[in-house]
Amino acid sequence: MYRPAPMPRPRDRLTVPVLAFGGILMAVMQTVVVPLLPDLPRLTGASAATCSWMVTATLLSGAVLTPVLGRAGDMYGKRRVLIAALCPMTLGSVLCALSSDIGVLIAARALSGAAAAVVPLSISILRDELPPERRGSAVALMSSTVGIGAALGLPLAAAIVQYANWHAMFWVTAGLGAVGVASVAWAVPESPVREPGRFDVPGALGLAAGLVCLLLGVSQGGQWGWGSPRIAGLFLGSAVILGLWWWQQLRAERPLVDLRLVSRPTVGLAHVAALLAGFAFYANSLVTAQLVQAPEATGYGLALSIVATGLVLLPGGFIMLLLSPLSARISASRGPRVTLALGALVIAAGYGVRVADSRDLWMIMLGAAVVGTGTTLAYSALPTLILHAVPAGQTASANGVNVLMRTIGQATSSATVAAVLVHHTSPVDGAPVPTLHGYLLAFAIAGTVALLACATALAIPGDPASGGTRRARGRIRSVQEDALEGT
Repeated sequence: MYRPAPMPRPRDRLTVPVLAFGGILMAVMQTVVVPLLPDLPRLTGASAATCSWMVTATLLSGAVLTPVLGRAGDMYGKRRVLIAALCPMTLGSVLCALSSDIGVLIAARALSGAAAAVVPLSISILRDELPPERRGSAVALMSSTVGIGAALGLPLAAAIVQYANWHAMFWVTAGLGAVGVASVAWAVPESPVREPGRFDVPGALGLAAGLVCLLLGVSQGGQWGWGSPRIAGLFLGSAVILGLWWWQQLRAERPLVDLRLVSRPTVGLAHVAALLAGFAFYANSLVTAQLVQAPEATGYGLALSIVATGLVLLPGGFIMLLLSPLSARISASRGPRVTLALGALVIAAGYGVRVADSRDLWMIMLGAAVVGTGTTLAYSALPTLILHAVPAGQTASANGVNVLMRTIGQATSSATVAAVLVHHTSPVDGAPVPTLHGYLLAFAIAGTVALLACATALAIPGDPASGGTRRARGRIRSVQEDALEGT
């Protein structure tokens, strides 16, 4: 006999908004410290190089913990691990609000890096909990929260820093973090999909050591010198450690990262595309923020305040929010591979606008908005590709690796942009300032990388899941109608 499905609880309808709030919160946490960086040496009594570790520490811990927490979520429960990722983030904000000691601040920011696992864990929960007709748009929204939060975080933090004590900013983020933890505990169900087994501790330690060496070398190469023994040693150590880790993962009974999945073209090329898309996306906000704040004496700078700079980047966040449903529709009709390629192509077009004109504010905002549009398409397609290509029990760990590749791309973008701007400067009022040619070269490099991401996306095997999914849904609908007629 046919029985109607049970009515969902009212709070079940909040699962997607709560998870999206967590993703936005994660991106805000990573961004809020940026307006503080110029003043931190005065506020803490530490050198500028030491203060930069407040960004580096978050980057390193996030890169290390994302695949580890993703695997833990597949094994022990995604909701449980999601809460475990949000709690250190909140604690880190509390510690930053209470202290001005640079050592405590760096350690607290490292705790906040655990939140980088929020997005892959949330996407896996959405796959497990939502019906197929809602899953695509929800995953697209979740992917877009990275750009939305980054666009919101900069003007929010700048306004608080400008009009209140800098510790107040961390009290605000701590309060938001507490709300996020409570909301997830109340509104998000625990996924029943698990991948049981023993946690791969050697694999986690090996990946952590290799990534720390790699990202430390990438992020500090500009300060320590790319040819210095320390940087060369870090890159060599990273290659050796990650090589041994790869060997160990292929022989582990329950590996931290299933490298046999990575060897599939659909998964492996999606990870390469994520790295390239992360590089291209990050250059937009990084270069734009510096360009519009440059002094007017340069001939191109607009001398905008930090708050005004944040407002210039804000439209990109709203574009990502509004266009995420469109991205889901394109993926449903044409496949995520096409969406990813289209997004990368739009990013490249946006940088073409930036190269054509980066003097007028409206053209700067237009170019940034076009890059944001492409980022929405690309970022929403990447997890959909992963969800189609891996077993349900490994979605969190596989998406964690994909986010890790984006993080490596962003770190590489930051180092590349810094190197380009340092080598293209001219004196303004006695201080070296990047030239317009340096900024345009950075845009050209990012646009070229976006075109490489487009080519990589087109090399991914076709999307049988898109057409097959429509046929499968038709068969399911037919069976359901026959069953109803029989009752």
